[in-house]
Amino acid sequence: MICRTAEEFGNLRLATIADAALLAVLGNIAGEGLPLHVWEGLAAPDESAWDVGRRRAAREEGSFSYRNATIIEHGGQCAGCLVGYAIPDAPASIPQELPAMFVPLQELEGLALGTWYVNVLAVLPQFRGIGLGTRLLQRAEANAGALGKHGLSVIVSDANAGARRLYERCGYRVTASRAMIKNGWRSDGRDWILLVKRV
Repeated sequence: MICRTAEEFGNLRLATIADAALLAVLGNIAGEGLPLHVWEGLAAPDESAWDVGRRRAAREEGSFSYRNATIIEHGGQCAGCLVGYAIPDAPASIPQELPAMFVPLQELEGLALGTWYVNVLAVLPQFRGIGLGTRLLQRAEANAGALGKHGLSVIVSDANAGARRLYERCGYRVTASRAMIKNGWRSDGRDWILLVKRV
């Protein structure tokens, strides 16, 4: 059953390359600062971490790309986004060169085979509390159904109580966890939590 708001609102549209800057901001919000931490390490001498984030959001390929994103608008303004993709049905080995801080996340994704993965779900602070996050989860469920996926998945920090409440209210259930590897990233969390919803 799709988790629904009391009333349908919020205009949904596919993201375009012009949304790259917004997607970088929202991706960093959803990732609780981890993306910016990573982008700092990837920045060339003549660019900022935000430049890296915008460049990655503007890619034609890759998981964090405008091509995998849906924008929600409210009152004529861009208010939030959903970025996601299908996790393959068959397990894949974790590359040896993958930075250690991403290994726990890859391990958890490997436990959610065959699902549609919510990579980024974020709403700007001024638009929170009015149901836009739930509306974006409706779109995630529609995306999963269109691809014939049997469920949805998401990974959140154990310190992000608000996000966890949203997902659990919409039928997602905790299925596994892994300890974080921070490598200089500052976070109140200790574990990554995998939540899955079967449909």
